[in-house]
Amino acid sequence: MTRHSQTRRTVLATLAAGLVAPQLLISRSTLAASSDDLARQLVERADAVRFPRESFQTDITVTNYSGGVAGDVRKYRVLSRGNENTIVLTMEPASERGQALLMRGRDLWVFMPTVSQPVRLSLAQRLTGQVANGDLARANFAGDYVPTLIGTEVIAGRNAHVLDLTADGRGVTYAKVKYWVAEEDHQPIKAEFYALSGRLLKTTRYEDYRELADQIRPTRLVMEDALKAGEMSVMIYETMALRDLPERMFTREYLRRLQ
Repeated sequence: MTRHSQTRRTVLATLAAGLVAPQLLISRSTLAASSDDLARQLVERADAVRFPRESFQTDITVTNYSGGVAGDVRKYRVLSRGNENTIVLTMEPASERGQALLMRGRDLWVFMPTVSQPVRLSLAQRLTGQVANGDLARANFAGDYVPTLIGTEVIAGRNAHVLDLTADGRGVTYAKVKYWVAEEDHQPIKAEFYALSGRLLKTTRYEDYRELADQIRPTRLVMEDALKAGEMSVMIYETMALRDLPERMFTREYLRRLQ
């Protein structure tokens, strides 16, 4: 082979590499973007299954279990406006009636009849049993996490997408969530909640789907402590209805008038 032909082959190979490599990069980039879009859509659809996009009111009963035995029972009324503004009113026990949580964005305050000024709280702080403040006040996975689709599994007899949700900043309830969403109808099936350290905190199962606020939604959430067997909380959504809730309700001044 002459030096001229070797040079020609080298040039052609270089040109071919220059043409093929960008196509591969574009293809991989497109696939990654499509996967990211699908992951976001899945989380948004699962959020819409759990709660209405419109303003709504729901009454929740939480029963805490220790050693598998039912104990403390609490009742809450949640008023939500667009998943960004929420009021959580304690209805029972009677000794805590009048206590209220106010969430605006990711800012959370507690109002208590015996305290003159509201107290700032963390969404991750425990409210009762296995239930964190954010579990009631801000259940907005699409707004708080960056999702990644990591595969599919059969869980509880259903084909499900499996997603990793990573907190998109500080102030969210959990640092990471592993989330199973049904392929057929985007109903959430299960979630694992993790601390910043990577430690599994608890597992939640979404059960007993029934019609609430014009859609089939999970009405029973079973939250189990990851470290202590038999320690769990069961959240029951007793009622849920769409309501027109004005912006002025979701202010500290308004809640002070309720005390």
